[in-house]
This record gives sequence, C-alpha cells and structure tokens, in this order.
Amino acid sequence: MLNRFLEPQKRDFKSLNAAEILSLAISAEEEDGRIYAAYADKIRKDYPASAKIFEGMAKEEDIHRQRLLKLYKKQFGDNLVPIRREHVRGFLSRKPVWLMKEFSIETIRQQVWEMEQSAYRFYNEAAKQTSNVDLRKLLGDLAMEERKHGEQADRLEKEFLGETGHDEEKIASHRQFVLTYVQPGLAGLMDGSVSTLAPVFAAAFATGDTWTTFLVGLAASVGAGISMGFTEAASDDGKLTGRGSPVKRGLASGIMTTIGGLGHALPYLITDFFTATLIAIIVVLIELWAIAFIQSKYMSTPFWRAVFQVVVGGSLVFAAGILIGSA
Repeated sequence: MLNRFLEPQKRDFKSLNAAEILSLAISAEEEDGRIYAAYADKIRKDYPASAKIFEGMAKEEDIHRQRLLKLYKKQFGDNLVPIRREHVRGFLSRKPVWLMKEFSIETIRQQVWEMEQSAYRFYNEAAKQTSNVDLRKLLGDLAMEERKHGEQADRLEKEFLGETGHDEEKIASHRQFVLTYVQPGLAGLMDGSVSTLAPVFAAAFATGDTWTTFLVGLAASVGAGISMGFTEAASDDGKLTGRGSPVKRGLASGIMTTIGGLGHALPYLITDFFTATLIAIIVVLIELWAIAFIQSKYMSTPFWRAVFQVVVGGSLVFAAGILIGSA
C-alpha cells in the first residue's frame, strides 16, 4: 500500500509542451512496435497467420514513429526530450511481454484493445492542447489510425477461434469491466488480504482477546480501504488510459481492500480464541487461493506461479504477525 504513495513524481499530461508531447509519442510508438513484434514471435509457431497481423501492426507503429520524428526534427531539431509514459500521470503501465510465458486469446485481445484505446485517447487529448497546426493535424490523423487498430483484437479472435457474429457491445463492455473494476479490485483484494495479516494475527497472539483482535482487524481493513481507494482515484483520471471513472475504480479498490482485510478479522467475533483463529486461518487460505485464481484468469499469470507468489508472500506476512505477537 505504501509503495503507491512513494512513486516518483510524475508530470501532469496537460503541463507538457509540444516538444514533450512529440517526444512522448515517439517513445510510445517505439514501445508499442516492440510489443507487437514480441507478440508475433510468441505465437508464430502455432498461429503463423496471426503472427503476420502483429508484424503488420509493428510496421505501422514504425511508420507512425517516422512521421512523428520527421515533424519533431523539422520543428525542434535532432535532440529528443528524454520522456516516457511512466514519467506522465495517467498512463497505464504494461507488463513486459518477455515476462509472460503463457498467452491466451483473451489475454491478447484484452491487451491489444487496451494499447490501442490508450494510444487513441493519447493522440486525441494531445491534439486538443496544441495550437500548432502541423502537429495538431498529425496527432488527429494518428488518433484515427490507432482507433482502427483496435479492430485487430476482434480479427485475432476469429483467427484463433473461428468465431463469428459476436456482440461487439458485450465485448467492449467486458473489456471495460476488466479495466475499471477487475484490475483495481484485484490490487485492493491483494493489499487488504496480505497487508492486514500481520496486525491481525499479531494482535491475536499478543492479547489472546478476540474482541480486541477484531477491532484491530476492523481498523486496519477500513484504514487500508480508504487509503487504497483515494490512491487509486487520484492516480489516474481515466482520460488517457480509458480505465473509466476514477470514482468507480477508487470504490472498487477501496471496497475490495476492506473485504480482503475483514475476511480474516470477522472470525474473531467468535469468543473462543482457538475456534476464531482456526476459522481465520482457513479464511486466509481461501483468500489467497481466490487471489491466485483471479490473477490467472484476468492478469495472464500462470495459475501455479500465482499460487506460489501469493501463498508464499502471504505465509511470510502471516508468520511475521504470529512471531511479533508471541514475542
């Protein structure tokens, strides 16, 4: 939870000048081109036709990059501003392709859609805040081209699965649901479930009193939920990423954080310490497995790797709480 407050200071998108916007766009096109090329390499063996689609998309991103470079050199010279997406508030961070050993068609569709929606929104917003005619025209043209790229996600589904006649509104709704609710909600559930383990079980073993333990768990859960909710809402207004309302994302993150913490605090409403602790431990195991399942389904993390990461991490925090409480 605290690491979200300790992120390096980022620039607000509206504060960027024309040179910075162009440099950012060039950097973004380079990164997207590399991602599409990596997708092509990953699926070439099993889906050669779809790999060619990604190769074509990578080439188009390179053409965009060249057009942007040409205009930058004409207006600002040869030295680009060293700015990237992670330096600007409101951009959605992307998991490196080389870290993803397993791909599913849903994972690829979701990521392609997110990338192109983000690119379209970026160019659209950038065009609105520049008065330079040449730059505004180029940014507007690129916005329209990136919007067309989003259709590649649906073409890929048909290429992989041979499906036809899908309800486009339902597909778009599902993608938006993942961005607005699932991703921030999962982050909140992980934070609430893991970060509150230590204070709850430390209080339990230090006092042996179930009511006191419940109050500690309640305070930790509600406090973490408020913190995560406000942090998520303030981190991104959704205009560039298309992740939706910051209020909705904040509520999803805050509520799931609170639920994650309350899960193993509520058993301490039972007056018998041994029974309450046993039930709380069982709830913790269920929480950790649920997190691993959601990570596997929506975040393209192999299930057993997610289990290992979450269970091992949670077990360490759990053990720390017991050791501290027993000291």
